[in-house]
Amino acid sequence: MEEIPLHKVFISFHHANDQWYKDELVRWGKEYKVFIDGSVDLGEIPDDWDDQKIREYIRDEHLRDTTVTILLCGIETKNRKHIDWELYSSMIDGKINKKSGMIVILLPSVKSQYYTCAHDNEKDFYPKTNSWLNITERSEYQRRYPYMPERIIDNLLSNSAYISVINWDDLTAGRLKLMIENAYKYRSVCKYDLSRPMKRRNS
Repeated sequence: MEEIPLHKVFISFHHANDQWYKDELVRWGKEYKVFIDGSVDLGEIPDDWDDQKIREYIRDEHLRDTTVTILLCGIETKNRKHIDWELYSSMIDGKINKKSGMIVILLPSVKSQYYTCAHDNEKDFYPKTNSWLNITERSEYQRRYPYMPERIIDNLLSNSAYISVINWDDLTAGRLKLMIENAYKYRSVCKYDLSRPMKRRNS
């Protein structure tokens, strides 16, 4: 079997609540050679910057040469403006760096009985599932993933965004490495829904 290369990943997360999971994912990823951590601490951005300047700054200075963004989704993730900025910036083509592939990991605090496989080879993670639904209603995604940022739901509803969702407890090194490879391969053909304005304050 062909060896899957390591890709440089940016991890978006709520620092106050979920730092342990970010650190554990980085440690685990390094130990099992799953990905290269390209995350940096996001400094305070002036409130008077316009949306374009914010997203270009994050895309070109903070995401730099990462090609996949992993969102660690916890209880307050959807309410944080910096996370929304990171997601938006991951989905656009910057002047220096291009859009990234996206993966969502649901942390134990928001664990769901559901999951989303954007790629057929990820369905093998769940051998007991013998039927798959194509969800077309926002309300159904909100029911399944009540703590998911609305920007992610916008794109789960798209047939051309290719975002997979997995529970933290379902992760293995092999599964995450395959998901990162899939996100990397499909990043350039993703047509993200960017119609939602960037969040200007925490909610």
